[in-house]
Formats: sequence, C-alpha cells, structure tokens
Amino acid sequence: MTTALRALLGLALLAGLYLLVGVVVGAAILADVLMAVDFAPNVLREVVALNLAAAALGYALATVSRRRSGEQPGVPVTREQEPLLWQAVEDVARRVGTAPPDEIRLVAEVNAAVSEDTRFLGLKAGRRRMFIGLPLLQTLTMDEMRAVLGHELGHYSRAHTRLGAPVYRGRVALLAAVQSLARHPVLRLPFTWYARLYLWVSRAVSRRQELEADALAVAVGGRRATAGALRRIDDMALAWTLYVHGYLSLAGAGGCRPATVFNGFHALLNDPVRQAEIARLAAEPRESSPYDSHPAQADRLAAIELLPEPSQVPDPRPAQSLLRDPAGAAQAVETSIWTPEALTALRPAPWEHIVATATYARRNAEPLRDLALAGRLVVGASRPYLDAAFEAIARGRQAELTARLTELGWTAADDLLAGVLGRALEAVLIEHGQARWTLSWSGPPRLLFDDGEEVALAGYAAQVAADPSAVPGLRAWLGDLGVRHDYVPVAETDRPASPVGEPAPVPRR
Repeated sequence: MTTALRALLGLALLAGLYLLVGVVVGAAILADVLMAVDFAPNVLREVVALNLAAAALGYALATVSRRRSGEQPGVPVTREQEPLLWQAVEDVARRVGTAPPDEIRLVAEVNAAVSEDTRFLGLKAGRRRMFIGLPLLQTLTMDEMRAVLGHELGHYSRAHTRLGAPVYRGRVALLAAVQSLARHPVLRLPFTWYARLYLWVSRAVSRRQELEADALAVAVGGRRATAGALRRIDDMALAWTLYVHGYLSLAGAGGCRPATVFNGFHALLNDPVRQAEIARLAAEPRESSPYDSHPAQADRLAAIELLPEPSQVPDPRPAQSLLRDPAGAAQAVETSIWTPEALTALRPAPWEHIVATATYARRNAEPLRDLALAGRLVVGASRPYLDAAFEAIARGRQAELTARLTELGWTAADDLLAGVLGRALEAVLIEHGQARWTLSWSGPPRLLFDDGEEVALAGYAAQVAADPSAVPGLRAWLGDLGVRHDYVPVAETDRPASPVGEPAPVPRR
C-alpha cells in the first residue's frame, strides 16, 4: 500500500471517528425523546450517563477541531537578512522537486521542521513555513545541513505536509475523545479500540514518510552526511535535554537570566565528561512504542546505507557560513525564548552568577531559615538565632528539633536533622563569604572554599546532630569564621504563615 493510500485510509478513519461520535450523540437524543414520551425511572441513570458522555465527546472534539493560528515560534528571516541561507534552501528545493517555503524561521531547538497551512483535508494548500534550529546551523557541516534541508523539503515534494496535518489532528481528536470518556468505561472501550487502529495506520504513514524524506536527504547530501546529521542531531538533542534541565531551568533565580544561552549549550556540548555521558546515553536501548511516528534510528541508518550514493563534491565547511551575522542571529533567537515579561524583569547575568544564586536558593536558603526557626521554637529564644538550634542539640533535644522541622514542612526521615544541618552550615559559609557554588559544565555545581577545596560537611553535620558534646567545637569553628552567636539568618516575619509547597526532602546518604 502506498503512503498516499495509507494517508487516505487514515482520513477515512478520521471521518469514521466523527460518525462514531454522531452515533453516540444520536443515541443520547433518541433516549431523551423516548424519556419525554414515556418516562422510565428505572433507566434514568443510564440515560443521564449517555447524555454526559455525548456532551463530553462533543466538547472534546469541538475543542481540538478549532484552528489555532497562534504566534509562530522563533524569528523569521527574510532573503535580504540571510541571502545565503535562502539560496541554500531554494537550491535544495529545486533538487528535490518542490517550491521553496514562503517563510523561514530560526528557532531555539535541536530540530528542523516544515509546516503547511491546509484546508479541506489537505486538498487546498496554504502558507509554507520552514523551521531551522539555530543549534543545527552552529554545529553541522554544510553537507549535513543540506541533507537536513533535503529531508524537510522532501516532505513538501512528497505532499506529506498536505495530509500530515489532518492526520495529526485526527490523533489529537481521538486521544481527546478517549480521555473525555474516562468516567464512562463501557462507551470508552470501542473508542479505545478505534484509536488503536487509527494510531496503527497513521504510524505506518508517518514512518514511511520519514524514510522517503531520508532518501531525498541522501540524494542531496549523500549517505555519509545524512547518517552523520542523524547521529549528531540525536546526540545534540540529548545534550539539549541535559542543558535545559540542569541549567536553563535555573533562569529566574535572583531576578536573572543567562546573558548567552547558546554559548552555554556549546560549552556543555564540548565538555569531555559530558561527551562521554552523551555517548553512553546514546548507546542505551531506547524504549519504543508501537505508535512512534518515526522509525528507530538504527532502521533509518540501515535504510540510508542501501541508497545509491550521489556524485558530488564534499563541502565540510561549517553550516554557520550560511548566516550573514551569526552572532546577531543567535541574539535574536535567544531573545525569542523569553516572554516580554521575562525580558523586562530578568537582567542578563553570567552563568557563574546564575548557578551560584540558584543553587543557594534551592539547596541552602530554606534549611538555614528553618533550622533557626525550629531552634527558636525548641529552646524558646526571643528571635530565630541559628545558635538556638545548636543549643537544642547541646541539650539533647534533637527529637524535638526534628519534630519542629517536620511541622515546617520537611519530610520525616532518620537523617533529617543531619541533612538540614549540613545544608544550613553550607549556607553559613556562603553568607559569610567563605565558599561559593561554582559552575561546572561536567555535572552539578560544586561548593568550593576560596582556595578551591571542595566543601564536604555531610559527615561532620551527622556527627554534630548525633553528639551534643560536638556543639562547642562547632561554635568555635563558626566563631573563627566570623559567625556571631546572635546571628539571625532571616527575620521571622519573612516566613509565610502557611508555606506554599513542601521543601525538597533531604537526600538519604
């Protein structure tokens, strides 16, 4: 069966979905009419359930069927702004036998994609857009970039985008229909079976389309460049996930955002430790679903090796050569990442400052504050002195101190007091200029003394928490660091009466 016939079958199944919903709605209307003519109390519950199910289905399909124009992601670039990029795209479009896109947008993703506004189930074409991830232009070679462009433009030349949009909307509609029937298991069952059939058919369409697009990528860039781009994009996607979760998620701490987003990403990508980690992650078996829209990478690479190699002159230049002003393009795309509110409220700052500020806020600020508050409650101090917590330990009242910490929202654990104390002591060092969280692209931030030695207080904190006789030594050590006995880390009024959320549990050692 050809890809087009499979896509048409998917559209037929999509029409069947609306027919199935029509049957449910019609049954609900018929039941209402019969109840109006001859009221039957013994089936009232079933009729009400049928009406609720019909309403849920109608609402779900109406919601997903609405066209969402929305603002497009990224930054549009015109021919005048980036003539070489447009020239490359137009040249590849000619080679794969399609018209170039109407719009090119640079996006902050490790990906490239195309879209096409369509009407009447793909029979009428509209505006075409190509989205090119700036990290690809910054990292791939010219040959690899041409292969990527050939793959994406190949979706146009094979009319994948015409039928792809309605097929995708069908998936969304079916999933919405199944979810809307969560409270109606009997009616949900046929919709679930129907959804599985639709996903199976549409998956076959999508996978075949990807292989067809890969063949055009090889025709434009060659087997080596196509396979290399596929592998490199996969590795970069893993690196981008690490970067977003470990670094970009820190944005907002202390009212700051990174001054440079992509420079940080490439610093992580070029770090030897991270390269080894990414290689390990890439080699791990991936969980796959029978409904995945893309073939497995191994299958795509194997299919690429069987394709004929075109005769062409290799072009190993960096793809960034296609940009007239790479730095300006990066700045524009980075700006598009942030909301207008973030651009106004968050000031640009170096990664070192963001990591130090955010890590302190996430790891140390709350333990320091809560330990002082708990100590005050246990010993009855006039203010939340940190030393009040030390006094509670010195008096052997660790159990009461732990209980107060749980009242403040901490998760109960055998080593809770030791964990909170260790983090609080880290905070004291930071507050008094003795240590600082430092940026590392190889892994989590490290807390270092001024001389570069790593701070390791977990064992010492556990010793103090377990042994009241260790408190005098702790006080003497802190005194040598300039920490006064009446040190108050935070005013009591600064703590909300009803804290929102729960502090992160102290990790078990």
